[in-house]
Amino acid sequence: MKRVEKITKLLPGEGEFLENAEASENEESLENAVSPENEEFPENTEFPEFPEYAESPKYTEAHELTEIVSRMSPTGLHIYFPDGDARRFWRNVRNGEEYAADLAEIRAEGDRLRGAAWPDLTYSLFSQFAQTGSRLAYERAYFERRRRLNTYALLSLLEPECEEHHTELLEAIWRVCSEVSWCLPAHVSPERPLAETIDLFAAETGYTLAELSVLLGDRLPEMLHVHIAELVYGRLLKPFVESGPYEWEEAEHNWSAVCAGSIGSAALLLLDENQDRELLARILEKTQHSMTCYLKGFGDDGACLEGLGYWNYGFGYFVYYADLLYKRSRGELDWFAQTKVKTIAGFQQKCFLGGSAVVNFSDALPYGSVHIGLSHYISSTYASVPPPPSRLRADYREDHCSRWAPALRNLLWRGLSAEVQDWEPGDFLLKDAGWLISRTVSPKGVFGFAAKGGHNDEPHNHNDLGQFMLAGDGAFFLSDLGCGEYTKDYFGLARYTYDCNGSQGHSVPIINGGLQMAGRARTASILEQTSSGVETRMAVELSRAYDCEALLSFKRSWLWSKVELPGLELRDVFAFSSKPLTLVERFVTLIQPEELGEGRLLLSRSDLALELVYDQWQLQAEVKERIYRDHFGKDQVWYTLDFHVLQPERHLELSFLFQFIRQ
Repeated sequence: MKRVEKITKLLPGEGEFLENAEASENEESLENAVSPENEEFPENTEFPEFPEYAESPKYTEAHELTEIVSRMSPTGLHIYFPDGDARRFWRNVRNGEEYAADLAEIRAEGDRLRGAAWPDLTYSLFSQFAQTGSRLAYERAYFERRRRLNTYALLSLLEPECEEHHTELLEAIWRVCSEVSWCLPAHVSPERPLAETIDLFAAETGYTLAELSVLLGDRLPEMLHVHIAELVYGRLLKPFVESGPYEWEEAEHNWSAVCAGSIGSAALLLLDENQDRELLARILEKTQHSMTCYLKGFGDDGACLEGLGYWNYGFGYFVYYADLLYKRSRGELDWFAQTKVKTIAGFQQKCFLGGSAVVNFSDALPYGSVHIGLSHYISSTYASVPPPPSRLRADYREDHCSRWAPALRNLLWRGLSAEVQDWEPGDFLLKDAGWLISRTVSPKGVFGFAAKGGHNDEPHNHNDLGQFMLAGDGAFFLSDLGCGEYTKDYFGLARYTYDCNGSQGHSVPIINGGLQMAGRARTASILEQTSSGVETRMAVELSRAYDCEALLSFKRSWLWSKVELPGLELRDVFAFSSKPLTLVERFVTLIQPEELGEGRLLLSRSDLALELVYDQWQLQAEVKERIYRDHFGKDQVWYTLDFHVLQPERHLELSFLFQFIRQ
């Protein structure tokens, strides 16, 4: 009997499933529990089969999937390695020059972790979020445990002859299996029992363990194969089918892709196409529905409103699941044939403004990298999507927990397409998102400009209609603060008091002392969006963003001139029913400005600078240093460049010129 068939046969029935035991502190006891000598259970050991699930109108499509499931290819190493020869693949990785940096990073992590104490996930840490709203302490410990599991899993696969790596891996699997919950405290609610809660990280953990069970094969003791299967069933598969629906099942953002994709992938890896046909069909029907909802969150332009980081995350897990589904279904279930998926796949390269600077509207980081495996897979699938420059490859240690699924595929999928020196220049008009992105290359350097319309009820929303950014030589001159530290308040009623989320932290006006408001009705209307070889234009109507009765119209327009040293002209035209008391134009930068006088400010980075020119007779400049707390819990300095209108009138036209210069 194949091991995967054995594993599914050993899964628990409808009544009880093995509860999570605490990890033993007795090393001898643990060694006996997982030693190869104790790999097999006695021949007379009996294990219940999966329960039969009654037909339900809620899952009518699952019945149609049953026939496809019956024709599925069995799970095995052939899914990962073209010829099924894992040893040859890992040997080639060890010896291949293109993998040298990856291996150095993974081994360095192994050296760092060797001998280090395992961080405990204590009740006091778990309860901090409920008591204080802070997430960092528990999540640091949690992610360190995942990094340890993933690092030693890769090292054990890369160097199977090293007993130390494998011993560390078995310990890591045991400890992760022994966690009371795989969920983060921020995602736990008293409205649902902890045992039935499924969040991003619980789903990811189950997927990781299921994949390790397949990849390690006979190197993993039978008891751990069984224990993994029991836990994945009890914590993911069973509640997914019986305890839903979960809010994320119909989410139009990364949660649906990551949670459902991970659960669907775990089911495809652990469930047998013959013995567990009905259950697998049921899970796939629900997973397919969630993936449809995920894709609904994208317009026809393929833009991810959550930003590049969440594209990597959500679309990454969509691709990992879709690839596995395609291979197991022998091509019958093919998400990649959809035009919309192809369009979404082309989003990544549009985000880069030069170097590693990326468009970071919403809760996104200002500098990005590419998941090299995911990028090569997409490029090999769609001829219209260029492969990535190798210099943008994400370091294995960059992700806070070195997530297993992308880390593995950064090695598995590296050779699927060629590499390029850099992204080509281009203008990208994303009409559904209301974004304009321009990457300009000239003998003087690489320059980037991005501006947005949209609405103020987007995923990871910021109140930022009319926000824009400028980059040169791979660094920002006008910035978006991006994502701050995630806390309870950050996703609560106080969200827009955080400078990185409210319009006070964006390059948009403050009208009559009022900021932009949140909500789907707070939307921008695109008036113009055009591009040519020499210039790019966009104009938007933004009056609905503000709660100002006297504001009749607010038209903002950008003219980006793509000369050797590009320049941007910003023009704001306001119409009021009565004179406003105050009107302030605000721009955001991380560079301390230099005041040159005569209506000029200078933002300098090395030999490249951005000169800001304004009408000093119309506007009074004020520069203020401020502090915000970034995504990693560190205080960062930023500056507001405020331009106060000296004589507000019912009709106002304000212009600013931002010109790049070499010093």
